[in-house]
Amino acid sequence: MLLRHTTAKEIDRQALTINPAKTCQPVGAMYAALGLHGALPHSHGSQGCCSYHRSALTRHFKEPVMAATSSFSEGSSVFGGSSNLVSAIETIFTVYDPDVIAVHTTCLSETIGDDLTQIISKANEDGKIPEGKKVIYCNTPSYVGTHITGYSNQVSAFIKFFATATPKKRNVVNLIAGWMEPSDMREIKRLAKVMEARTIMFPDMSGVLDAPLTGKFAMYPKGGTTQADLIAAGDSKFTIGLGAYSTEDACVKLENKCRVRFEVIEIPIGLKATDRFITSLSRHANLPVPDEITEERGRLVDLIADNHKYFYGKRVALYGDPDTLIPLTEFLLTMDMKPVYIVTGTLGKHFDEMMRDLLGEKIPKAKFKSGERADMFQLHQWIKQEPVDLLIGNTYGKYIARDENIPFLRYGFPIADRAGHNFFPKTGYVGATNLAIQILEKLLDHTDRTCPEAKVEWQM
Repeated sequence: MLLRHTTAKEIDRQALTINPAKTCQPVGAMYAALGLHGALPHSHGSQGCCSYHRSALTRHFKEPVMAATSSFSEGSSVFGGSSNLVSAIETIFTVYDPDVIAVHTTCLSETIGDDLTQIISKANEDGKIPEGKKVIYCNTPSYVGTHITGYSNQVSAFIKFFATATPKKRNVVNLIAGWMEPSDMREIKRLAKVMEARTIMFPDMSGVLDAPLTGKFAMYPKGGTTQADLIAAGDSKFTIGLGAYSTEDACVKLENKCRVRFEVIEIPIGLKATDRFITSLSRHANLPVPDEITEERGRLVDLIADNHKYFYGKRVALYGDPDTLIPLTEFLLTMDMKPVYIVTGTLGKHFDEMMRDLLGEKIPKAKFKSGERADMFQLHQWIKQEPVDLLIGNTYGKYIARDENIPFLRYGFPIADRAGHNFFPKTGYVGATNLAIQILEKLLDHTDRTCPEAKVEWQM
């Protein structure tokens, strides 16, 4: 394979990205829009762009992802896609009858300079948007940012078009979910329910991209955050954003628009990040932490303690989204593992600052990088320089794992070559237990497979 020609010697690259650890904004916007009940994502650009974004999500979730497109022609690419979008809006409401059309742009429509505000306002004035229906939009140029940026922009659009404040605040805590699996959102809602906290989560893909097979086709599954909840979010007493890159913009917009104070914390992956989430929710909902959750934490700690000798000192390379990598790195450190190489294609100071804080004196030789040149090629070069015991990331890492004979734990987006990842949570204490068990199995399976025959043990 081509990757076998990767060398350990690094060459300074100013304008070349090789196998990027990211994808483009519209994928993130489309995913976030699916977390709104009754919404149909709409890609304002060419049909090929929409097909790619849909297929990326479909391959990961193993579910049909519904989305519409403006289907730009050569003429649209030159003269603009205004007429295409207006026609699409009229057709979509007539044929597919969504409650909301969530429009996002692509690099083509952004390069042309289509003004979504003007186009959609004109469509509304001309009666193309039926009464009781809504068209929302956000700008997601593919050549800027990543899928996390697009996700953030779409979630911010929810605030712009729905959140409304009244004179009376309610004893409700908003939970703005960063990019995570439907199972993770379901687990976070379960924890809130166990605490008897009144919450509104948005977006919410549980019940949408993990909907049950009933024998009847449902274009708009039962799951997803309702418009009523999004409107009511403006009257909540507090907001907790889960993941700075995915949710901070939305938190700021909600505070500016509706005066809802907020706190942004990491996605609750691992022991300490879950501690922070539970503490924050307990404080702002003014509720005690029930014994059921404390016991879940205790089981996680017991698992780590019982298997500490297998985790201790293992070198780990990981890549993916910054909102995931930060708490995941912290969790690996909690188990006395050594996250030595970490890359994310999403640029941002927060990631770099958190990596310095987390790794600091504990692993002074650790290497981390964010941005366009923080790619899979860079990660592979580091691994060539000094091997690791475990690789964690999406499907694209399987080639490195195969070539270097490294145990590989699939985590993040996209995972196209395995199933079930969107059914088992990685958040909360239960999710951290799942994650620790998966790490343990990967390490021990590799030991059994590669150790000398005389060293094969019946009991580890």
